[in-house]
Amino acid sequence: MVNNADWLTRLEYIPFLRDIGRHFSVNRMIKAESYKIRLESEEGLNFIEFNYMLLQAYDFLELFDHYDCRLQMGGSDQWGNILAGIELVRKVRQGTVFGITFPLITTSSGAKMGKTAEGAVWLDSDRTSPYDYYQYWINTDDRDVARFVALFTFLPMEEIKRLGRLSGADLNSAKVVLAFEATNIAHGKQEALKAYYASERMFGVRVVPEEILPSSSVPRNGSESDNISMMSGVSSTDAKVEAQEEVDAIPHSHMEENQLKDGIPAFRLYQQVGLASSGSAARRLIEQGGAYVNGQRIESYDYLLTENDIVDFEILLRAGKKRYHKLKIIKNKS
Repeated sequence: MVNNADWLTRLEYIPFLRDIGRHFSVNRMIKAESYKIRLESEEGLNFIEFNYMLLQAYDFLELFDHYDCRLQMGGSDQWGNILAGIELVRKVRQGTVFGITFPLITTSSGAKMGKTAEGAVWLDSDRTSPYDYYQYWINTDDRDVARFVALFTFLPMEEIKRLGRLSGADLNSAKVVLAFEATNIAHGKQEALKAYYASERMFGVRVVPEEILPSSSVPRNGSESDNISMMSGVSSTDAKVEAQEEVDAIPHSHMEENQLKDGIPAFRLYQQVGLASSGSAARRLIEQGGAYVNGQRIESYDYLLTENDIVDFEILLRAGKKRYHKLKIIKNKS
């Protein structure tokens, strides 16, 4: 493992432009797909991003010079940068090197899954908690479930192939398995169980039928989950207690049911409960995709919360990755 900061931070700007920059044609660079997309976007292409191709190409040259590196691998979005490195090694060292790219993992909507994507998740629990990691997979688009179970779990493919026939509640059960197995791999069985039970307490029980991905160790009923936990050395009881403590620690307030009859703008409610400092801050939070109701992202700043958002006389609001507020609904007296 090497760190490209070891050579990039020592570069001098003028010599770099003279020795490396002269090998790059601006006309060819702006034809690269990654640059074309940014040039056509509202944000445009800034100068730092424009230089990235040169720096990545120089990385390949350094690795070729000092480690005899002949192959660079990356996502398909890196093809232009990898090709630039191949060309640089050929021009400067008359060497032959190669590149391999793999299809980029995207959602069914075409959104990129990566650290630069909006709403991306991190493996580091300090950046994305195990519970939020679990919820990320629970909220998978129906069209992505089978593919993501294949990519992000170790469950048998013969079981995964049967998911294509599922719909409705059964497909939601498959999402529970995906979330549990992915969290188990990233954070361990105890955190996966804790996230499962916390989600169960917040959003209700989702029973996973025996026939859906039977190789998974996801809890399917109380007695079985305890047996599985004892077999794996993980305490289901401890996970339930920790999950309940996590749920109980969420700030909450009360609201009468009839207050929601005509709807309350989400941005106003976020300000009222303290999840945003002002109405404008709440609007920005929603517009940036950081506001959630019962685990579902709010798509529009003028979204109205109504009686339809009540689940078991509660509404769970979330701002960003870790800030929650629970509205406990008081039923109207008849």
